[in-house]
Amino acid sequence: MDVKNYMQQVGQAARAAARDVARASTGAKNDALLAMAAAIRQRSAELLAANVADVDEARANGLEAAMIDRLTLTTKSIEAMAQGLEQVATLPDPVGEITDMKRRPSGIQVGKMRVPLGVVGIIYEARPNVTADAAALCLKSGNAAILRGGKEAIRANQAIAACVREGLKAAGLPETAVQVIETTDREAVGHLIAMPEYVDVIVPRGGKGLIERISKDARVPVIKHLDGNCHVYIDTDADPVKAMRIVENSKTQRYGTCNTAESLLIAKSVAGDQLPAIARMLAGHGVEIRGCSETCRLVPAAKEATSEDYATEYLGPIISCKVVADVDAAMEHIARYSSAHTESIVTENYTTAMRFLREVDSASVMVNASTRFADGFEYGLGAEIGISTDKFHARGPVGLEGLTSQKWIVLGNGEVRS
Repeated sequence: MDVKNYMQQVGQAARAAARDVARASTGAKNDALLAMAAAIRQRSAELLAANVADVDEARANGLEAAMIDRLTLTTKSIEAMAQGLEQVATLPDPVGEITDMKRRPSGIQVGKMRVPLGVVGIIYEARPNVTADAAALCLKSGNAAILRGGKEAIRANQAIAACVREGLKAAGLPETAVQVIETTDREAVGHLIAMPEYVDVIVPRGGKGLIERISKDARVPVIKHLDGNCHVYIDTDADPVKAMRIVENSKTQRYGTCNTAESLLIAKSVAGDQLPAIARMLAGHGVEIRGCSETCRLVPAAKEATSEDYATEYLGPIISCKVVADVDAAMEHIARYSSAHTESIVTENYTTAMRFLREVDSASVMVNASTRFADGFEYGLGAEIGISTDKFHARGPVGLEGLTSQKWIVLGNGEVRS
């Protein structure tokens, strides 16, 4: 395969399809999404078989456990894919929404209209469910999509792509509105991120190394987050029952996700009472604690933490821990080590909670809730294209609105400027 020529053809087809999708009716887009969901359910056995082949090869190649977890599909996760498509179909269509209309002294009315970005390129590793999620969100927001999954999921991604094409065709939309790259050649990524004439934005989903490389080399704007070093802070006024449940869920519900808590902070005034019990709970899940000297004193099984530990996204059964003086010390620690993804405070003190919400500069900030809620589905977005830790255009879980922009519109009745 001539990869450069192939990617040029994909880009040209996407740009042409983007115009059709941008003007497609809400009904046509929803019909396509529902047809995709039906196809996924109908072809569930095919998807599982393709995924089993991917997983077997990945294990043989020594892929790490966190990536295997992300790669693996189950009957339940395939049904979740179908439900995600159906949920996106129920969401309001953002395209064409007019807001902020104001009449000016000249007589004209000025406002904003929400419009698609155009062609969205998405580069992702392992997770084949991203193929369905990305197709759904890009289509509903009026965009064409070029999807480049990792080589470890090539069979499952192509099987899902067939379901997507079936849904588009059933609704009378161009099958090239969502294209899943068929080659595993890494050269394809290099071309995708350097085609501003065909691609309007790149969304990388994967490891820190992948995202850093794409951000460095891209000639197309990138919506990104590098890693998810998320914190839970147990405040002086925390309810210990809530604290235990939140830490347990934030850390142990799944290890290989970017919204898993990687660092635990606890106020010195309650550490003696609460930290040993929390440590026993974590040990019961096989989680290793790496902590400060006070943590090691209260939890003899803990290992001494380094500065690097506090900055690490483990994606596994390890958590860093630090006993801090108060909420100010906790926020200072977060400002130094956080990746600006998600932070949570456990407290019954309203004033402290509001300070934490205002002053912690991360994409998602929570009070008395698990960091695992930092997710497009949980936020009611239907699904997410990714989680952005950027501050411009989109921040946090990126759903339909994050895949659109706004343009100024002016309504007049023959007015001219004097």
